[in-house]
Amino acid sequence: MTSKRPPQPLDEDALRELALRYAGRFATSRGKLLAYLARKLRERGWGGEAPADPEALVARFAELGYVDDSSFALMKSAALGRRGYGARRITETLRAAGIEEADRGAADAQADRWAAADRFARRKRIGPYAMQAPDPKGREKAIAAFLRAGHDYALARRWVDAAPGDFPEAED
Repeated sequence: MTSKRPPQPLDEDALRELALRYAGRFATSRGKLLAYLARKLRERGWGGEAPADPEALVARFAELGYVDDSSFALMKSAALGRRGYGARRITETLRAAGIEEADRGAADAQADRWAAADRFARRKRIGPYAMQAPDPKGREKAIAAFLRAGHDYALARRWVDAAPGDFPEAED
């Protein structure tokens, strides 16, 4: 049997290398990078002379432009919108990523709710994209799917209640 040697405790250079590798590999926010570094510190421990300061490292990365919360919020918002997710789901995803309110608001302003609902209905074959009108239980399930995706109830009803092949008019 071979025993696995425990990893070396982190020091300043190793922590910076982990952060650089993570920021270089993934589109990330300050909050996600800070959570990653905190997890690595818990797993491996700290062996540096001065106390660990992952907040300062994340702030330095943001200053250098390696991490940009507003760009991350816009990118993530657009990607989720293309997948058909609604405003509520996008806002919660950005909040979970540690994006501040101002950056979430800027990302929310560029969201096209009607196009996202159309993409969601097409992907799930709901409303105008369905082969036939749903029974009452199927209608409830379709509305629930829209709500889980982050769309509001009125928008969900408009899409679900549309007859197959009959597209609802876009709201102004």
